[in-house]
Amino acid sequence: MRFVDEYRDDRIARALVEEIHRTATRPWTVMEVCGGQTHTLIRQGIDELLAPTISLVHGPGCPVCVTPLALIDEAIAIAKRPDAILCSFGDMLRVPGSSEDLLMARAAGGDVRVVYSPLDALEVARRNPDKTVVFFAVGFETTAPANAMAVLQASRLGIENFALLVAHVLVPPAIVAILATPGNRVQGFLAPGHVCAVQGWREYEPLARDYRVPIVVTGFEPVDLLEGILMLVRQLEEGRHEVENQYVRAVVREGNREAQRVVAEVFETCDRAWRGIGVIPKSGLRLREAYRRFDAELRFPREGAPASESEVCIAGEVLTGRVRPDRCPAYGTLCTPSTPLGAPMVSSEGACAAYFLAGRPRAVEAAT
Repeated sequence: MRFVDEYRDDRIARALVEEIHRTATRPWTVMEVCGGQTHTLIRQGIDELLAPTISLVHGPGCPVCVTPLALIDEAIAIAKRPDAILCSFGDMLRVPGSSEDLLMARAAGGDVRVVYSPLDALEVARRNPDKTVVFFAVGFETTAPANAMAVLQASRLGIENFALLVAHVLVPPAIVAILATPGNRVQGFLAPGHVCAVQGWREYEPLARDYRVPIVVTGFEPVDLLEGILMLVRQLEEGRHEVENQYVRAVVREGNREAQRVVAEVFETCDRAWRGIGVIPKSGLRLREAYRRFDAELRFPREGAPASESEVCIAGEVLTGRVRPDRCPAYGTLCTPSTPLGAPMVSSEGACAAYFLAGRPRAVEAAT
């Protein structure tokens, strides 16, 4: 890639839109899994350009959005401890817990610090040996290698006052959960290019085969997404169900073997609760026994029963593609980026935020 403008060229984009309409002989429903892709699709109005030929629905592609309420509350509780420092990426600070968020905890005196890398948090731990420094490890497979490296570094350097609050989730099990849901209407998937840059696409091949659903690994710019959708439509029209790679400039089938090795050394798969969705088997990562001493959940056990979600927020329906954000009765009224009821409205990758920031009005049917 020489210039990003090549992937935002409106002439190329319009040609791809026209080709999609020419190729499709019937309506198709396609899901993008990544929240970054959702924001591009909505901000650029691609969903409206493709309608009614292609119906775009949005998946659980925002790891911030699916981080369980109990973990948010635990992060807030840790941040309030006088013997702890909570480090996090900035997009977690306004995600609502059961009664407050991390920004409120910081305003109340908690030591909450925004960092740009887990290695930054490790440096905070080195400089503050009298406190336990906890990094809120949120993300899909994309961020797992850096978090694994931070644990390895802490172990090698003997920095024992460092810990991870692990909230890693995995994409393929989420796709399986969506496909296995009664009434599922998704006929093809745009797989997240950044995840596949780490993992490759071998994990998706059994899904395409067993569920007879085409999957295209796709980038994040408008031309990337339109080309990926066109590749999906061609497969659907031809009755094929394969994994194809649109994002050839960044992804190979095998992925990044060294990154995979580091993750496998530090983490193992586990069942994981997804906020608004529930527990998905083998959909998360946890620290292996050899590194369990860096697990913040073991250092700071949870107290009390987990709080329940807002009865008004329908984030689970949004995250599984069953309801569009603008059809939520709370969208744009009770729930806005400044007063979010759920994570999808405040996260930088949340579908509800994508609609709101693009100025999408609430759908008429949402009022009822």
